Amino acid sequence: MRKVLFFMMVTLDGFFEGPNHSIDWHNVDEEFNMFANAQLDSVDMLLFGRITYELMAAYWPTPSAAKDDPLIAKKMNQTPKIVFSRTLNNTAWQNTRLIKENIVEEISKLKAEPGKDLILFGSSDLSVTLIQYGLIDEFRIMVNPVVLGNGTTLFNGIRERLNLRFQKAQTFHSGNVLLYYQPEMKPANL
Repeated sequence: MRKVLFFMMVTLDGFFEGPNHSIDWHNVDEEFNMFANAQLDSVDMLLFGRITYELMAAYWPTPSAAKDDPLIAKKMNQTPKIVFSRTLNNTAWQNTRLIKENIVEEISKLKAEPGKDLILFGSSDLSVTLIQYGLIDEFRIMVNPVVLGNGTTLFNGIRERLNLRFQKAQTFHSGNVLLYYQPEMKPANL
């Protein structure tokens, strides 16, 4: 069975984005890009909520992305993607499928299919839904050594406590620390 991995960068004070969806504080360098490349190699589908999808679709297919991050851009563009949204009517980013309803059922089906793991990038609102139904199998939280003071907190709207079991940590020369966790138990509402 495939796993759903959740990856998010956060600040030391727990924000995944600054005001106006700002992510200019992301600490990205060659070492991070090597990690990102390996992470993309380990999955065969990218999952997004609408807001993250629109932000990613506005960057990765551009000439600027191809120039600045050619290997990552190629993988982001070629890998199959699903955007979960009730408000979008179509998608323009190549290899993207739109799912408007039955998120839990669709994710459960995807997990049962053969293949590599699935990864949810960002998409905090969608992650809260998946957490509530026990559909995230591993959390990868990369803490950046920055304090913003304000922004949007991770997992805003979570209704029930979720205990996580620490798996491992990876440190980067930039000061980033990647924390790997697994949920201790699946929530009862699955």
